[in-house]
Amino acid sequence: MFGERGYEGTSIEAVLERSGVARGALYHHFRSKAELFDAVLESLYAELASSAGESAKAGEDPLEGLRRGSHAWLDMAMDPAVQRIALLDPPTALGWARWRELDERYWLGGLRASLGRLEREGRVPAGQSELLARLLYAALNEASLLIAAAADQGQTREACQQALDTLLERLVPAARI
Repeated sequence: MFGERGYEGTSIEAVLERSGVARGALYHHFRSKAELFDAVLESLYAELASSAGESAKAGEDPLEGLRRGSHAWLDMAMDPAVQRIALLDPPTALGWARWRELDERYWLGGLRASLGRLEREGRVPAGQSELLARLLYAALNEASLLIAAAADQGQTREACQQALDTLLERLVPAARI
């Protein structure tokens, strides 16, 4: 329901009616609508991060993995439910700090690992993998928000993919053969 109606448009009464759960049972597990949304967001992030991670693992090297994982995230950002739950509603529903905490937990780790490997291979400057992971994380967040706000999301997604590919190509030299 959060994906269909958004956080503000989803009442506890509607959740109770659709789920068939008694009010007491819901409040036994979640003290508030915000706590329920937090659980939904965390579950969605785990699912999305796993999917993006699988796409990244299909890459032949860490740079190709970053590219594939980034493309997968942009594809997922096209889904209106993902946009509402993962991008648009969390700052209001949970506050910026909690949203950022969850976002970093599920997304930043994979970027750190890939850029750390590229640093060990000498393909990014020593000591910069953390900063570069955060900058790429910010670029991916902004790209997904641009997609969510665009009148033509497909065209915006393609433009974001091209820009991210350019960024990655310039950020990390190709593997030496």
